[in-house]
Amino acid sequence: MQLSDVHEFVQARYGAIAENRSSCCGPANDCCDGGNATLLYDADLLDGLPADVTGLSLGCGDPVTIAGLAPGERVLDLGSGGGIDCFLAARQVGPTGHVIGVDMTPAMLATANANKERMGVANVEFRQGQIEALPVDNAAVDVVMSNCVINLAPDKLAVFREAYRVLRPGGRIAVSDIVTEGEFSDELRADLARWAECVTGAIDVAAYTALMAEAGFTEIAVTDKAAADAIVTVQPGMPRVFSARITAVKG
Repeated sequence: MQLSDVHEFVQARYGAIAENRSSCCGPANDCCDGGNATLLYDADLLDGLPADVTGLSLGCGDPVTIAGLAPGERVLDLGSGGGIDCFLAARQVGPTGHVIGVDMTPAMLATANANKERMGVANVEFRQGQIEALPVDNAAVDVVMSNCVINLAPDKLAVFREAYRVLRPGGRIAVSDIVTEGEFSDELRADLARWAECVTGAIDVAAYTALMAEAGFTEIAVTDKAAADAIVTVQPGMPRVFSARITAVKG
């Protein structure tokens, strides 16, 4: 399987979700991963966010809370989608802080920018790019976040190396992601439809944290791990699938 094949398939799927969000991720919540922000975040965090933002939540958890953001910090969100985590982060870092969202899907970026304009948020910007090759300078941010996106990347080590590169010394990473206990078969790995659904691109949690360590991260911690049955569809023969929240530091 070519890396470009994965990127193209994932981009097509999430572009379609963004363009047809009136029929996906709506009140029925019957066609996409996550989709209903109220299942993932405390209600207080979501207060004041429009339905166009909360209704296009495709995550598997809440990386904003575990990031422990402070006023004035610079934050990068990998795979920012419709922008929900960027907007939540923007509130916490305040007007002296800054948030960058990176996404490779033009339709998602258009949605995020429309949400930004509608909400009048000044300390957020969205950039197009792949998370394996971030359009961000070295040591430019204090915190890297991601919500159910790294599992979609075909080269996860490249993602972690890029996250390490753009973090300042002492900076931190906080992610919610789909991980497994055990590995998928080669046949399941080759199923691009299941990969794009945040399933078969997931890897064993020990392998995941080992890649983070290889990229240079220290103090790696899996802060919690919950069964992901309500977020992704699993089938017999698959390893156990979890939604995990993982943090680490750039030493």
